[in-house]
This record gives sequence, C-alpha cells and structure tokens, in this order.
Amino acid sequence: MPPIKVLHGRPSPEELAAVLAVVSARAAANAARTAEDAPATEWTSRARTLRIPRRPGPTTWRTAGWAHN
Repeated sequence: MPPIKVLHGRPSPEELAAVLAVVSARAAANAARTAEDAPATEWTSRARTLRIPRRPGPTTWRTAGWAHN
C-alpha cells in the first residue's frame, strides 16, 4: 500500500488511526475478494467442466499422430 499523506489540517493520533484502520480493512477485503474470484489455475477453472470431450471417430487411428489444438 502506498504511503498516506495528510495534506490539510492536523488530525489527532486517534483520528489518523481510525482512518488508517478503515483504509487498511477496505484494501484487505478487496484483495481477498479478488483472490477468491479468479481461478488459481486452469485445473480449478469452471470453464474446464464445460468443454466437450473429444470422442474417437472412424478415422482416429489415421489421425492419432497429428498435432491437436
């Protein structure tokens, strides 16, 4: 987190501590929410369960050595 500067006024130590507590809590909640929303890897991605598996066809033996995307 970047440093916080007081530009106007003279806050008391209690007021400054209260503001820093709120800002720190919001930053921590935002970081936790972002970490939960994004899949950690392709293995945990729900999109992986939506893929249609490839099924062997009549010419599978001919194309088995070909590069697949």
